[in-house]
Amino acid sequence: MAQGSTFVDESLLEKVPRWRNYLAAKLGFRNHWYPVKASSDVIEGRVVQATVLGEEILLKRINGEVKAIRDRCLHRGVKFSEKVECYTEDTITCWYHGFTYKWDGGRLCDILASPDSKAIGRRAVRTYPVQEAKGLVFVFVGDDDYKAPPLAEDVPPTFLDEDLVMHCAIYEVDSNWRVACENGFDGLHVYIHRSSELVPDTMRSLPIGHLAKSGEVEVHEAFGAPKGVYDAFANHTSIWEGKVDGQVVVTGTKRVSDKPTRTTAASLWMPCGLRVDDFPDQDITQFEFYVPVTEEKHLYVMLVGKRVDSEQDKEHFNHEFWNRWKPIGFENFNAQDIEARLALQKFYRRDTAWLDEMLIEGDSPLIKWRELCHRHTRGIQKPEHL
Repeated sequence: MAQGSTFVDESLLEKVPRWRNYLAAKLGFRNHWYPVKASSDVIEGRVVQATVLGEEILLKRINGEVKAIRDRCLHRGVKFSEKVECYTEDTITCWYHGFTYKWDGGRLCDILASPDSKAIGRRAVRTYPVQEAKGLVFVFVGDDDYKAPPLAEDVPPTFLDEDLVMHCAIYEVDSNWRVACENGFDGLHVYIHRSSELVPDTMRSLPIGHLAKSGEVEVHEAFGAPKGVYDAFANHTSIWEGKVDGQVVVTGTKRVSDKPTRTTAASLWMPCGLRVDDFPDQDITQFEFYVPVTEEKHLYVMLVGKRVDSEQDKEHFNHEFWNRWKPIGFENFNAQDIEARLALQKFYRRDTAWLDEMLIEGDSPLIKWRELCHRHTRGIQKPEHL
């Protein structure tokens, strides 16, 4: 199998029947909502580029509402973004021959170089449903005949709660989206965070490993609700000492404190959303989305949320985010996750690597995640969709 291909050989898929759809989804799952930009990055009247599941799109805010259109003219296939022309507020014109389309619905409404063409009004470039929530622009990538479900089905539970105030940062990372999902949900990977500044800053205990018990990991797959795997850390056996030949060589940080700071649970939800409860500190929730961009790149969307009762609480959390959680959380703790994904990608960019891996007992939540995705995917993004 060639590296970088968006196609997975059928013979490989047959070897993992319980999660073959997951292995096939190098570019992600179709017919789902994905966050692609911060709302603040899509300002009124300006055209913004984004790529999701390999599809190149353009965004524009028109009278306060964000529209999304495929970045490809129907005529000769050139990108509108090569030289953006918007002569009216609600249209975009291809710079090559003047084919002009409506942002709302994509209808070909004029051809500047051939105004009498019979093609006018008969075709439309692809457009995408858009919703904004919690400071993010979500785009639905799917089949023309597939009705977009409520956004609530494609984000982690509690994410849309009205009293939850969010702060966000977005990065592009050079690894596949599945590698990112599994890094975030992997209970054993706490080992790489033992040197993080977050540990002394929050005066938290941090073991060098968590051993999940397979039978106590919850799988949520009710109809009309988010589909995910929930791993309560209270069910784990924590590992505090690492030994080689019986000699202690690495230790975790174990504190005695009246203030609870221990992360209580992590959960991973289709299509690509993580929720970590009571992290980076008690009464704060971290959400992460690992949005497929290409087969070797994902958009790393990180948010921290806190429930507030007043404007004063909101302002306090705003100050706390910029001066504490962003530098020691996103830019230190989560930077270690990015480093790990870059290393993982060197192995998992080969399709056969998903068969060559050696998973152990503590990886059972990841297997449950793969199997859940296999059962509940609404479609797989394939090269013919690009």
